[in-house]
Amino acid sequence: MCGIAGIIHLHGQPVEEAPLRAMMRAMKHRGPDDEGLFAEGSIGLGFVRLSILDLSPAGHQPMFSADGRYVIVFNGEIFNYIELREELKTMGLTFRTRTDTEVILAAWQVWGEAMLHRFNGMWAFVLYDRQTQTLFGARDRYGVKPFFYTQENDRILFGSDIRSITAVLGRRPTPNHEAIFNFLAFNRTDYDDGTFLQEVKKLPHGHCFRLCLALGAPFEERQLRPKRWYNLRRELKEPFSSPEAYRALFASAVGLRLRSDVPVGVCLSGGLDSSSIVSVLLEDYQKRDLNTFSAVYGSGQHGDESTFIRLFEGKVAHMHFTRPDAESLLADLDDLTKAQYEPVPSSSTYAQYRVMKLAAGRVVVLLDGQGADEALGGYHYFFGFYFKYLARCLKIGSLASEIAHYLANHRSLYGLKTWVFFSLPPSWRTRARVLQRGYLHPDFYHAYAAHGANIISDELYGSCSLQEALINHFEYKLEHLLKWEDRNSMWFSLEARVPFLDYRLVERTLSLPDERILHRGMTKYILREAMRGSLPEPIRMRRDKIGFETPEAEWFRTPAFQQYITELLQSERYARRGVIDVSKAHHLYQKHLTRRGNYSREIWKWIHLDKWYCQFIETP
Repeated sequence: MCGIAGIIHLHGQPVEEAPLRAMMRAMKHRGPDDEGLFAEGSIGLGFVRLSILDLSPAGHQPMFSADGRYVIVFNGEIFNYIELREELKTMGLTFRTRTDTEVILAAWQVWGEAMLHRFNGMWAFVLYDRQTQTLFGARDRYGVKPFFYTQENDRILFGSDIRSITAVLGRRPTPNHEAIFNFLAFNRTDYDDGTFLQEVKKLPHGHCFRLCLALGAPFEERQLRPKRWYNLRRELKEPFSSPEAYRALFASAVGLRLRSDVPVGVCLSGGLDSSSIVSVLLEDYQKRDLNTFSAVYGSGQHGDESTFIRLFEGKVAHMHFTRPDAESLLADLDDLTKAQYEPVPSSSTYAQYRVMKLAAGRVVVLLDGQGADEALGGYHYFFGFYFKYLARCLKIGSLASEIAHYLANHRSLYGLKTWVFFSLPPSWRTRARVLQRGYLHPDFYHAYAAHGANIISDELYGSCSLQEALINHFEYKLEHLLKWEDRNSMWFSLEARVPFLDYRLVERTLSLPDERILHRGMTKYILREAMRGSLPEPIRMRRDKIGFETPEAEWFRTPAFQQYITELLQSERYARRGVIDVSKAHHLYQKHLTRRGNYSREIWKWIHLDKWYCQFIETP
C-alpha cells in the first residue's frame, strides 16, 4: 500500500523535481518506508512506499522493466500475483523481485490492457512506455484504491491523495456546491466522478485511460479521458448452487488476503461480516495468534457491540479495544478532518479512525468486512426495494409473507416506509429528503436541488428490483465507504483489505435469486447459512444492523458539545456561506437537546462541514 503522484506537461516543458517532492510530502503518511521519483521530459512520477510484499529495496518504486522501457508507480495489491507470476514464467519471463509490482510490468508486456481482467486485487497505477511516450493508468473494479486528477491549461496533476494535487495547485481550491448539497440532503458522496473540489475529479472505479505525450500527437490523445474497462452488469457469473459453495469461495478470498510479509489483523465490530472473517481465519487457517481491533462504548450505549465481540474471547489471542467518547471526539476533530480531507456524513468514520489508530504499531495489514452490506442486502432499506419489486410483479403472496416476517423479526415499519419512499417519483424523493432535513438555506436548495440529485434519486433510489439495487450500490454508493476506510487506514500507515469485494465472490453473489439474499425477513441469507456451525449463533442470527456507529446522539448533548455547537451556529462565518439556514439549524438542535427528536446525523454534518471549510477552503 502506497501513494502515487504525477505531473504531466502537455506542451512539452520538462517537469521539475521540486513540485514532485511537494506532492510526495503531502501524502507521506501513505508511505513512510521509502520513496522515489522519475522525471523524464514532460512527465514526472512520484511514489511513497508502505512495505507489504518483499520488504527489501527490490520493491522500490518507480520500478522499471528489465529492458528499461516501462516504468510504473503502483498503489495497492494484486493478491493473485503468485499464480500470475508462475503463468508468466512459463512464457519465458524472468523476475528479479518477489513483488506484485514486477508482475504488473511483466503482464503488461504479454497481455496489455487485457491484464486487468486477470488481476484479483485493489489497485491504482500508471505505467509509462518511454519508447512510445504513452501513459496508461487504471483503477480497480470497485474503487478500493483512489486515483484523483486535475487537468487545466497545459498540465495534468494526479495522485492517490487530493492534498498532493492541492499542494501544487497554486491557489486555494473551490468548493463543489453540488457535492455539498447531496452530502447534506442524501448523506451521499462519490456517486460520480466529482469530489468536494471543483478542480479535482477522480478516475471512476473500473476505468482506465491512455495518454500519448509525444509532441505532435492529436489533441484528443493528450487528454485524460476515462474509459470503462469493467462493467459489473456484464460480468455476472453463475450464482452459487449452495451455501457451502459460497463459503468455500469466501474462505479463498480471505486466504488470498493473508499474503503479506508484515503482521495482519482484523477490524472486529461484532457484526456478521467482520465476525465471519475472524471465524474463517480461526477455523480454516488456524490463525490462533490473531489480533482484532474493536471500538466499544460501554454496556447500554448505542453502538456498543462488546457483548458480541466478547464471544470470541478464548479463541482470539489478542483482542484490542478503543473507547471513543465525546471528549476524545472533540480532541480528535481537527486530525480526523485532516485524515479524511473531505466531509463525511457520519461519526461512524470516527469510530473507524480510532480503530485504525489502535491498530497502528501492532499490525500493518487489516482485514475488514466492507462491501458485504452492498453485496448481500445488509441495509434494512433493501427490504423497501424487495417489497417494491414483489408488488410490481404482483407476487402478493410472497409480499405478504415477507412483510409479516419482517415485522415479526424487527418490530419496525422502516422497511415499509422505504418501500413507499422508493416508489415516489424522483423529484418527490428529492423534495422529501430536503423537507426531512429542514435546515438547508432556501437559496442553496433552489440552486442545486436539480443538479446532482439525478443519479441518487433516479438511479440509486429508483432501482426496480433487489438485484438492480445491489448493482447500483456498487456503482453509486459503495465507493464513499471505501474512500473513508482508505483515508483512515493510510493516515496511520496501515493497509486495509476487503475479502467480500473479491470479484469472484461479488460476480456470483449478485446473480443469486432474491430469496438467497433476503429471506423470511432476514438479510444476508446465504452468508448466514454458509457460516452455520462456524459463527457463534448469537452473531449468526443477529437481526439488528449497527456497524461502526457511535453514541453521537448523547455526545452532542454533553456540555462541551453544547457550547461548541451553539458557538458554531452563531458564528458569522457559518451564516456567510449561505448553505445552512442557521435559525432552523438552531431550532433543530434545541429539539435534540430536549429529546424531542434525534438529529445527531445532521448535527455531525454541520460540524464536519464547517471543519472542512475552515481547514481547506477558506483563507485563515
